[in-house]
Amino acid sequence: MDAPGAGSKGTVLSDRQRIAWLRLIRSDNIGPATFRDLINHFGSAEAALAALPELSARGGATRAIRIASEAEAHRELEAAHRFGARFVGIGEPDYPQSLKQIDGAPPLLAVKGALAAGKRPAVGIVGSRNASIAGAKFAAMVARDCGRAGYTVVSGLARGIDTAAHRASLETGTIAALAGGLDQPYPPENIGLLEEITGGNGLAVSEMPFGWEPRARDFPRRNRLIAGIALGLVVVEAATRSGSLITARLAGEFGRLVFAVPGSPLDPRCHGTNGLLKDGASIVTAPADVIEALAPLAQFDLFPSSMAEEPPREGGAITMPPDETDRSRIVDALGPTPVEIDDIIRHTGLSASAVYLILLELDIAGRLHRHQGSLISLSD
Repeated sequence: MDAPGAGSKGTVLSDRQRIAWLRLIRSDNIGPATFRDLINHFGSAEAALAALPELSARGGATRAIRIASEAEAHRELEAAHRFGARFVGIGEPDYPQSLKQIDGAPPLLAVKGALAAGKRPAVGIVGSRNASIAGAKFAAMVARDCGRAGYTVVSGLARGIDTAAHRASLETGTIAALAGGLDQPYPPENIGLLEEITGGNGLAVSEMPFGWEPRARDFPRRNRLIAGIALGLVVVEAATRSGSLITARLAGEFGRLVFAVPGSPLDPRCHGTNGLLKDGASIVTAPADVIEALAPLAQFDLFPSSMAEEPPREGGAITMPPDETDRSRIVDALGPTPVEIDDIIRHTGLSASAVYLILLELDIAGRLHRHQGSLISLSD
């Protein structure tokens, strides 16, 4: 693995901060967006951890919130060390710069391999697990030529198109985004490929805990890593209900370029890609189509380094908790239909700080459901 932070700008977390960040993200009801809101409100992960029990109780939780212990965090860090991996925080030099710009970027990434692969502009290549010979060959052509043009190829280590893309870019650099822990790659037959990636010029990344076996609902989360790391996404063979279409949708929402390879209308594996073309995706019939379209984006530092989200201090400006009347007004205004937070502020007439704090309480209590963007609804 490269030396951490070599040749990059950014703020490195202290050991104490890294433990606190890992505890916070591994605690109940804490996802990336909630993590960000807690850090923004309390100023540090340690202060947020101390506030979780009270926040959960005020939000109406029916049981005590489970908070990851220091011992649990140390065990996971030790597991990463034994595996030859480490955890990188958002805003640190080795965190992929493009990924940190997306909504819901993982606060911590487990990484193993050549960190330099995450610092170059990347192109995502995804597609059918049941790929045709022609589809796999074309995916390899795109990956090989993009690699030679200076791009890291990112994919999901799946069978078919993903495997072809990774293998074709082993020499130039590839990133494998995993749905489970770094020590639980899927499918099992690609364990050897993953070892080639992390032992050479490539990188493996995951936001899931070590030991976590991937489930069906974990793969869309993995897909957002691919879409977030890449400047553009190439889809080669995708059925109508393919997970690759989820990746393409996310790429579009993140402002990435979306490319699709046309295929026969008689081949079900091409129905999804042909649909993407109808919806405005850029057509790809040669690797040069991708390279030429991405060239203007890769010439500029679109994602400049920034400071870590957590300021180098203990605690932050904490407002007084709202009273029960204010809390009831917000709960009464919410329902199962997603609404914008700005609409809640206008409807209730409460200050933005009070609304955000009450929503944070409900979130920690497991009573809030977050949708795309700033849409929220009650989950009970």
